[in-house]
Amino acid sequence: MVTAFIPVRGGSKSIPLKNIRPFLGKPLVWWNLRALEDCPGVDRVVVATDSDEIEAAVREAGFSKPVIYRRSADNASDTASTESVMLEYIAAASLPEDEVFMLVQATSPLTRTEDFEGGLRLLREGGYDSVLSCVRSKRFFWNPDGTSANYDWRHRPRRQEFPGDLMENGAFYIQTVGGIFREGNRLGGRIGLYEMPSYTAFEIDEPDDWTIMEGLMRRHMPSRAARVRLFLSDVDGTLTDGGMYYGESGEEMKKFNTRDGMGFALLREKGILTGIVTSEDTALVSRRAAKLKLDFLVQGKAFGSKLEAVRALCREKGIALEEVAYIGDDINCIDLLQAVGFAACPADAMPAVKALPGIYVSPLSGGQGCVRDFIARILGD
Repeated sequence: MVTAFIPVRGGSKSIPLKNIRPFLGKPLVWWNLRALEDCPGVDRVVVATDSDEIEAAVREAGFSKPVIYRRSADNASDTASTESVMLEYIAAASLPEDEVFMLVQATSPLTRTEDFEGGLRLLREGGYDSVLSCVRSKRFFWNPDGTSANYDWRHRPRRQEFPGDLMENGAFYIQTVGGIFREGNRLGGRIGLYEMPSYTAFEIDEPDDWTIMEGLMRRHMPSRAARVRLFLSDVDGTLTDGGMYYGESGEEMKKFNTRDGMGFALLREKGILTGIVTSEDTALVSRRAAKLKLDFLVQGKAFGSKLEAVRALCREKGIALEEVAYIGDDINCIDLLQAVGFAACPADAMPAVKALPGIYVSPLSGGQGCVRDFIARILGD
């Protein structure tokens, strides 16, 4: 049995409610929850918190593995150690001594599923008592007394020939429950080092770290295309140019783009469900949805917000919100865009929509093929 343990307090002073602050459009803790959900070697994910807001955000994520542990007030204070809350939970849950316990830090969102798997494999196969994650630093360090700490300055090595030093990156620490009790520490005995990519050296502790880490995530984050199980689109201003056209006899018309139709067909070939979510309720849109052979059509305001409608749809089909892609253009789309795993908007969307963290802004406008462009991005075309 392997338990991943994520301690997340609500009382961070440098960045209030840091652990659920949006990071590329998702709560910070979401990124580790996602990676651990996909990790076959992890059986259970325990989120230890003192915060109602954090608990709600974790439950809202819709993952199957996480459970909430309400840590004591003493172990949620500024002076409490991480070890103290680890030991509190282990005692409360009466975990067996041979259970593997992996401490995971929410402030390291760049940790991948394969990193967690690699750390667990190193513990099993390397004969270690505990394992920690690290990165290789090829910086030259000096002591306060003016002596070099890790190289001979008289014979300065070239970077490619310099082995560097291994530095903790704080992503995870692994040990058995029995080892944690004996040592009173996340590490003990013979320690193995699991080396991660150099870009994972950063942790989020201060506001400036946020900007750096989001940039690194954008560059190194693997494609989420394989996780998209449901693709949804708004209509007016997205599938259309937002114009309202009327014929001689007063009939309403809308201008759609045939390339968007091809995009829906390509999604269908990949087994991805498709649909429309719109506040309007017209026969015209119903006919367009039927022609496109969409799986779902949600029209009108009887469902409340678009997010409420999609939540109900996801519950019915057993789909998590992070497995949903959605493209919309106006403020009534914002709550849904913030909740899904892959969000996009047309080039001419409202400024508040284009400003959402992590959203993909298509170079194409509504009705000009922006949906097809978003689909191509998802499919990697």
